[in-house]
Amino acid sequence: MRIGELAVTVGVTTRTVRHYHHLGLLPEPERRPNGYRDYTLRHAVVLARIRRLTELGLGLAEVRDVLADDAGRDLAEVLEELDADLARQEAAIRERRDRLRALLDREGNLPAEGPVSPELAALLTGMAHGPESPMAVRDREVLALIDTVASPESRKRLMAALGSAFETPAAVARAHEVYALLDALAEADPDDPRVDEAARALADCLPDSLLLETDLAPGLDDGFLRALYADVAPAQAEAIRRAMRMFTERGR
Repeated sequence: MRIGELAVTVGVTTRTVRHYHHLGLLPEPERRPNGYRDYTLRHAVVLARIRRLTELGLGLAEVRDVLADDAGRDLAEVLEELDADLARQEAAIRERRDRLRALLDREGNLPAEGPVSPELAALLTGMAHGPESPMAVRDREVLALIDTVASPESRKRLMAALGSAFETPAAVARAHEVYALLDALAEADPDDPRVDEAARALADCLPDSLLLETDLAPGLDDGFLRALYADVAPAQAEAIRRAMRMFTERGR
């Protein structure tokens, strides 16, 4: 058989056959005096087996193990590993579909920062009940970042801790008062007297339950805090620093 005839027989392309030659999966046949390769039935049998294995989901490195006489792994072992991997993929797909369904079930009330976890979506819905604020927008963006980098368990605990800051109309109103104080510092100097007022209001607004959740997003280290402070006005950054110190001292 010529290479084209082999490819048609097995149902692959000639490019695939040449690729398998290059990888050493399919032995190259001897050439005739005229320079053409002469494929045998054995080549077709091996090529057909490669096709079946790849259609099962095996990678070419795993196919090589199955085909090799001295690989030390039989087909059953490779297929068991593949089955376990597919089970993990199925579980991940189910989880993703559950998250998508939770978002779609919000009937158009998706936050602008989405897609986010259901826990953060609920928190952002509570935060939305109030006047729009540049600092509130930045706060939601930071929460979306934490929502991404924190583990699922940590995310749930963090959102539950923060949820108390927006669980009642009075708490929401107090939070937006803090946002207004911070917004007013956009053009202020760091030594402006209003900085201390905003810091105290922010520290008072943070729920005590948040004191227990200091290790929820290990990726957010001092470098993250420096980036956060650099992203706001100097007076706003100073207010946040003072508030964090007050909040930390409250837990001692």
